[in-house]
Amino acid sequence: MNEFPTEIIELPSKGIVYPESNPLSSGKIEMKYMTAFHEDILTNQNYIKQNIVLDKLLQSLIVSKINYNDLLLGDKNALLVAARILGYGKDYTFKYNNQEFTIDLSKLEPKLIDVPTKGKNEFKFTLPKSGVDITFKLLTIGDEQKINQELEGLKKINKNNVPELSTRLKYMITAVGDKTDAKEIRNFIDNHFLAMDTRAFREYIKKINPNIDLTFTYEEDGLVEKVDIPIGVDFFWPDAGI
Repeated sequence: MNEFPTEIIELPSKGIVYPESNPLSSGKIEMKYMTAFHEDILTNQNYIKQNIVLDKLLQSLIVSKINYNDLLLGDKNALLVAARILGYGKDYTFKYNNQEFTIDLSKLEPKLIDVPTKGKNEFKFTLPKSGVDITFKLLTIGDEQKINQELEGLKKINKNNVPELSTRLKYMITAVGDKTDAKEIRNFIDNHFLAMDTRAFREYIKKINPNIDLTFTYEEDGLVEKVDIPIGVDFFWPDAGI
C-alpha cells in the first residue's frame, strides 16, 4: 500500500516508442498527489535559477520505477498537466494580451502517435526539396539536457550567436541516407540542410510527436489563432509571488 494517494496517468505515446524492457512501455505512470512538500520544491530558488524546478517536481511525484531521462518530451508535458490537475484542480487561469482566460485542463486532447516499429524510437522522412532520406528519433528529457549543456557551452564562445535550431536537429537526426557517422550528420545539417527542408521536417515532427495539445484558441478583431498555454512555476502556483 502506498503511503500517499496516487493516480495512474496514461502517456500520449501509449508507451509504444519505448523498448519492451523499459517500464515506460506500459504507457502508464503512477503519480502522487501534490503536498506542501512539493510546494517547497516549486519555490526553491536554486532550482528556479537552474531552470530545473519542474523536473525536480515531477521526479518527486512519480512513483513508478522509471528512468526519468528516458521520457519523451511530449510524455513529460502530459505528466505536468496531470500533476497540475491533481495538485490544484482542472481550471487554470492565466493572462494573454492583457486578457484573462480560464481553461479546463482535463479537456486538453492528447496527440497520439503511430510508429513504424513498435518498441523503437526511430522514424524516417524524405526531405521534399533535396529528396534526401533521413532517419530521426523523438527527443527525450535526457536529450534535452545534453542539448542545453551544449548550448550553454556555445554561449560562452559567442553569446550573440547560439545555433539552437541546428543543435537540436543534430540530436534528433540519426542518419542521412545510409550515413550514421555523427560528424557527417553534423556537416550535413550545417552546410546542406536547406531551409525549405528544415521547415517541412519541423512541421512533420509536430504532426507525429506524441504530446498533449497545450494550445488554446484566441480571437481578436475577427482573427483566430492557436496560442501556447504558458507553463512555468505559475502554472502550478499562480499566487506564489515568484
